[in-house]
Amino acid sequence: MSKQSLIESDRQYLIHPVINYRAHEARGVTVLDSAHGVYLRDIEGRELLDAFSGLWCMNTSYGHASIVEAATKQMTKLPYATGYFHFGSEPAIELAAKLVELAPKSLQHVYFTLGGSDAVDSALRFITHYYNATGRPSKKYFIALQRGYHGSSSIGAGMTALPAFHRNFDLPLPTQHHIASPYAYRNDFADEAALIAASVAALEAKVAELGANNVAAFFCEPIQGSGGVIVPPAGWLKSMREVCRKLDILFVADEVITGFGRAGPLFACEGEGVEPDLMTVAKGLTAGYAPMGAVLMSDKVYQGIADGAAAAPIGHGHTATHIRRIR
Repeated sequence: MSKQSLIESDRQYLIHPVINYRAHEARGVTVLDSAHGVYLRDIEGRELLDAFSGLWCMNTSYGHASIVEAATKQMTKLPYATGYFHFGSEPAIELAAKLVELAPKSLQHVYFTLGGSDAVDSALRFITHYYNATGRPSKKYFIALQRGYHGSSSIGAGMTALPAFHRNFDLPLPTQHHIASPYAYRNDFADEAALIAASVAALEAKVAELGANNVAAFFCEPIQGSGGVIVPPAGWLKSMREVCRKLDILFVADEVITGFGRAGPLFACEGEGVEPDLMTVAKGLTAGYAPMGAVLMSDKVYQGIADGAAAAPIGHGHTATHIRRIR
């Protein structure tokens, strides 16, 4: 297909995420053709530094033959394996065990998804199920941060607090609430301790406003990516985790962007010894070579769901294939 034919076909058929459709029609697409290392090459042969790392996901960079070889080997042997009912596959089982080994110690169970948005959506569903199953059905409110990003699913986009993800989508939902971002650059706090104290107070005030018996969980990114790469002061994450424990609400770390080394440690939570109740991951999990995410869950949440289900199945699942190896 010629360059112009590709541009016209894109304009006519392909819907792109997070753009103005009319502006894209007028501009036309930049067709990416190949990549190696940290560089992309477009269809005209221009080399582009991928400073955005794909979409925060190319943790290992492009062109790793070992990853391609491992994927090819697995696709030849078993390209798809459902995880529904009582079926499983060796790579999925091994990967779940490896993630538990590497993750904060509070996280003992793994549920695989198609990506980060699905992981957030699944976490919200699991939390709802958990409170219903453990006899606390009033706990339906979720709190997140302004400028936060938690995906673009029908539910997760409401937890996201960026205007483009709410406009004309009837979001956020009545159960979704937000407190101020720990954004030192845009605030006038005397020091970092004052900023941390303000965040703790804001969460406490929001829980008091909504009613402690009505709040299910607090979601946060250890570093806010799409909201402006907002790095909270040291001690902020640990303080927010501790106040969640005091308020008897679940603490959910969204490490879709920060996980697998992007923030320094393998998981950003490790930097402050934080152990979440749930953690969402994706992106760096496969370094962009395949769509995949996961929810990591504490044993407390898992056992609450399992015991509350009695003999009934847990009605949540993905068609996603769970056969990818991490080596």
